Amino acid sequence: MQDTKRVKNPKKQRKRLFNAPAHIRHKLMSAPLSHELTASRGAKTLPVRKGDTILIKRGDNKGFEGKVSRVDLKAYRIYIEGLTREKVDGTNIFLPIHPSKVEIRNLNLDDKWRKKILERKKETAQPAKPKGKPTKKVEKAPAKVEEVKKEKPVKIITVAEKAAPEVATESAPEMAIEEQEQKKTVAKKPAIKKEEDKPKAAAKKAPAGKKTEEKEAASKPRAKSKTSEKTKGEQ
Repeated sequence: MQDTKRVKNPKKQRKRLFNAPAHIRHKLMSAPLSHELTASRGAKTLPVRKGDTILIKRGDNKGFEGKVSRVDLKAYRIYIEGLTREKVDGTNIFLPIHPSKVEIRNLNLDDKWRKKILERKKETAQPAKPKGKPTKKVEKAPAKVEEVKKEKPVKIITVAEKAAPEVATESAPEMAIEEQEQKKTVAKKPAIKKEEDKPKAAAKKAPAGKKTEEKEAASKPRAKSKTSEKTKGEQ
């Protein structure tokens, strides 16, 4: 069997095409299928055979459709019914066309081996089925609104509970909420000025001259009354 390794040298490429065996020449004669055939048959390309209906896609004879009358494996060319030209002597000859320039529109399925090839390609085109029993997907029911509402309330830990956690009871969150409400009410009430504080403030602001006079009066000795002098004379 000939090696299928790619070669970049053009000299060797031409040599390989010239010396290729029949099974490789048969593959080189392949042409793409139409979109309708690819959808129904599951194959993208197939070698052109006698009896296939083809459509020319490129070249001077673009758009010509007809049946294949002959396939030349030696020259890698195909010949179509109705596609001819007239020679100088007046005879008509078929025009050779390369299979890469055409599209297969209808297949000739007289050959049983060609049918097997199409069946094999159709199986490979389909996705492989998973092995084992198929697993059933269990869909989770959506959460009910009532269950969402029955969530536990968030507990607020006070300073007293931190100091003595054993004393804290189940009513702690309620007590904490009441304390917060009381603080809000106290904060909203305006501060009332006490009247008792006013005289103290006035006494503090009294001038320093009055304080000195009071001290001098306290330090002076009291004058002796006349009654005290009479009692002393009688004695």
